[in-house]
Amino acid sequence: MNWIKIDNDSYGTILVSWCICAVLIFLAARFTPLWLNIPLCSILIIFMAFITWFFRVPNREAPQAENTHLVTSVADGKVVIVEKTFEKEYLKKDCIQISVYMDFFDVHCNFWPITGKVSYYKYHPGKYLLAFHPKSSELNEHSSTCMVNEHGEVFFKQIAGTFARRIVCYSEPGKIEYRGDQCGVIKFGSRIDLFVPLDADVKVQVGDKVKAVESILAILPD
Repeated sequence: MNWIKIDNDSYGTILVSWCICAVLIFLAARFTPLWLNIPLCSILIIFMAFITWFFRVPNREAPQAENTHLVTSVADGKVVIVEKTFEKEYLKKDCIQISVYMDFFDVHCNFWPITGKVSYYKYHPGKYLLAFHPKSSELNEHSSTCMVNEHGEVFFKQIAGTFARRIVCYSEPGKIEYRGDQCGVIKFGSRIDLFVPLDADVKVQVGDKVKAVESILAILPD
């Protein structure tokens, strides 16, 4: 039997949610009439199940694991931006930006986009604008990571949304990471901004639905 794997950093969030729901279920059962407490308790139980499911970690195979040219999606979601832009935090040069927006029903665990060494990491506290807001990439709480291998550099940001209040990132500068392994989690609605070299072969366009690990966003040059 295959059990759902839960993100290791999310058990506390799940426990707090369950405790709050348990108290509400007790109060509903104790102080509301039967015709009301049955639907209320049912909704709360469904919510408890949803919170647990929300923090699931899918078991996925990275395509062509030996191919270090491939850049796969950091997150599940919808591609909302594919454009040339100047990355001013670390790379300080023109790149192709690919942004993926996650809604409440997407997997929120994140995965390394390439195999390579972590060359940069920084956490930025900030606001909680809607994740698809144009300024959320700069103003919202986010973490920034750059990875490098023999084909170039890939820079990405985990960006909090209106309801996301915690970003978990496993980046450690100098450490070698492997495409498809988990690199962190963003709790609730959020976004990933990923930057690849101008000469990378981009494989997605705005509106595409992508899956972390499995969807190829770009191919790095030789």
